[in-house]
Amino acid sequence: MAASAKARRGALAAALCLLAAACSQAPLRELPAAPLAAAYKEIAPWTPAQPADDLPRTAWWTLYADAELDALQQRLIANSPDLAAALARYQQVQAATAQARADQYPSLALSANSQSDRQAEQRPLRVLGPLSPDLYRSNTLGVDLEYEIDLWGRVRNQVAAGVALSQAAQADLASARLSLQAQLADSYLLLRGIDRDAALLRDTQLAYAKALDLVTRRHDEGLASGLDLARAQAQLEATRSQAHQADAQRALIEHTIAALVGETASAFSLPPRTTEIALPPIPVGLPSTLLQRRPDIAAAERRVAAANASVGVARAASFPAVTLSALVGYQSSEVGSFIRAPNTFWAVGPTLVLNLFDAGKRDAELARVEAVLDEAGAKYRSVVISAFAQVEDNLALLNHYGAAARSENAALSAAQRALELATTRYREGAANYLEVVSAQTTALTAQRSALDLATRQRRASVQLVRALGGGWTATLLQPAATPQ
Repeated sequence: MAASAKARRGALAAALCLLAAACSQAPLRELPAAPLAAAYKEIAPWTPAQPADDLPRTAWWTLYADAELDALQQRLIANSPDLAAALARYQQVQAATAQARADQYPSLALSANSQSDRQAEQRPLRVLGPLSPDLYRSNTLGVDLEYEIDLWGRVRNQVAAGVALSQAAQADLASARLSLQAQLADSYLLLRGIDRDAALLRDTQLAYAKALDLVTRRHDEGLASGLDLARAQAQLEATRSQAHQADAQRALIEHTIAALVGETASAFSLPPRTTEIALPPIPVGLPSTLLQRRPDIAAAERRVAAANASVGVARAASFPAVTLSALVGYQSSEVGSFIRAPNTFWAVGPTLVLNLFDAGKRDAELARVEAVLDEAGAKYRSVVISAFAQVEDNLALLNHYGAAARSENAALSAAQRALELATTRYREGAANYLEVVSAQTTALTAQRSALDLATRQRRASVQLVRALGGGWTATLLQPAATPQ
């Protein structure tokens, strides 16, 4: 019966320990409400994504079907110093989380000590009185075990906060990668747009040179005035100036791409190319899916979770801390033979620490972490609202740029017809060269505007992909994941 009663008492004590260990001071986490719409306002002309229709998970830029862009993106992943720095920041947080996890387990330390001592003659409570030696040696070898019983969830909440911050840092890494990839794609599309504009200006120079030759012959024959000749020369030189400006802009964009892929601008070059890059169809899901597709939203949500757990850590500081400790080893005044059974010593027992007075330090810390939680919640809501605005912005740009491009193409057709008519009238002597110059200027402006709109459409599509989160999804956010 006595054994049975002892067993019941042991079971009851174990149950009480488990119940106490289950206590957590962290508040129930609730994310701030974020406004959600049923659909995007600026969806046209895109088709909403179907359940199985999604952006490529890792290589969203392949939508543009450009092998050179694909190769540049791989070089960015391999060589970008900014991406390497972001990865190092994630690894720092990951290591800090591993440190927090270690507090969940007992610590074990081995200590060895050998020292010579001299006792003071008037030492209080001298063990053997006058017979106790003044000089003696002490050799100690021991193992010390320490373990904090996590009664109030302090350690668990520290680990939870560390894991959440690690996940936030992982999402930050994904966000930095997406940002760099989008910047590279945007710069590349701008470069190719400049290439097409430069090719147009070169062709225009040839056409204007022929026109100048025509005016020069007519001037030599007395059929054209010096004013017509000056206008033709000015038109040609103005176009040459525009071509040089385009070359300067191209050089700067090329240097930007070199820095993105981790190479020096002096050793990097991309040959000009005028092949048109098609505007890809981009699947756009419902607004609610954006919360799972944006790494910056995931990072903000994880920081709310970390701040919430930190409140639990601060609250647990108001309760007593219980630590189990055990020390076992050998001690002797003899070096050669002190590891023997008679020289064994040990000490086992719990330690309870309760802070009785700290002049409001714990209350101040609790107020601080609660304010951090409020800040994290407000930032989460801000990130969500900004994300929806960015998607709507780029949908609007694509929609209205498309309409503008159609109108610009119609204007270009009319300007080219006007240029043909003006040139014919001038050759027949029915008009002066001012009509030709005016028609040339209008046609060139319309052509450059059409090319510029096409480039802006493609750049807006890149920013739309970025606003949608690229190929990233929240399912990739795992505590044990190690991004490459």
